[in-house]
Amino acid sequence: MVDLLPRLTDGGKNQVDLLLFNGVDTPFKKSLIEHGIGVKWLAMTNDIYNPNRIPRMRKFLNGYDIIHAHNTACQMYVPLAKMLTSSKAKLVATEHSSNNRRRDKWWFKPIDRWMYSRYSATVCISDISRDNLQRYVGKKYNFPLISNGVDIERFVRPVKDITGKDEFVITMVAALRPEKDHETVLKAMTRLPDNYHLRLVGGGDLEAEIKAQAHDLGLDEKVTFMGVRMDVPDLLEQSDVNVLSSHWEGFGLVAVEGMASGRPFVASDVDGLHDIVGGAGELFPAGDDKALAERIQWLCEHPDVYRDVATRCQQAAHRYDISITAEKYLDLYRSL
Repeated sequence: MVDLLPRLTDGGKNQVDLLLFNGVDTPFKKSLIEHGIGVKWLAMTNDIYNPNRIPRMRKFLNGYDIIHAHNTACQMYVPLAKMLTSSKAKLVATEHSSNNRRRDKWWFKPIDRWMYSRYSATVCISDISRDNLQRYVGKKYNFPLISNGVDIERFVRPVKDITGKDEFVITMVAALRPEKDHETVLKAMTRLPDNYHLRLVGGGDLEAEIKAQAHDLGLDEKVTFMGVRMDVPDLLEQSDVNVLSSHWEGFGLVAVEGMASGRPFVASDVDGLHDIVGGAGELFPAGDDKALAERIQWLCEHPDVYRDVATRCQQAAHRYDISITAEKYLDLYRSL
């Protein structure tokens, strides 16, 4: 949202506001306000699935031509709240993942089919995201494909030369949530020499659990938890190898950021990462900590290979510039 919403104003032609379920102050919220986005919120708590959000949302929905929902609770509650208003807005949603836990519960399918029927378009961020969604609810809905993007120029740095380097920093930027596989990265660190250090950037519900795993694996001196940061481009630049270990992804935005940084990128070979990283960065079998450690060490011990992979990654990242994403969204809005 920080990268996308200012571009959707189209140079001031459009009014763009963001309604948050949780209005707690964050660097992201501050950045949007500084860029002229009208930021509103329903509450100051993270109890996002509380159904009292529905009647509270009513007063925010009138006066818009497009209402665009992101993430599960928002997707479900927006059409319910709109039914309580006189709003004539077209509803758009974005499906940000290739899978979710709802789809494992048979009784959720009719609820989801109703929900998707309320949207003029539900954007899918990758082929696998759309394929899985159509397999789940059918093909009668409007599921356009628009890849996510990043502000490439914020992340581009010169390709690094590691010739003669004897200390290496590995960085993983990822929320500490179930879809990310921090455990495999931690286990890989136990296989790497003491001159390899891991930085984990991000926060989330599993923070205490992942910190406990690191401690139990004897990694207190080799792993640093960085928390939520706004200087991710600088952290990726300071890194030697950037990694993303996941159980599943919708579209690996972090992969694009890491690939743009002029460093090799190593990722799990899963949906949402395979097509982005494959042919440019390094893929390892999901959950295989031995393979991950071997790929990291191989890159760091072979400067020519390191430079070649980093260059390919950076070239591939330019396909996913946020300006392309923004223009496709604007085209979709105009068509509706």
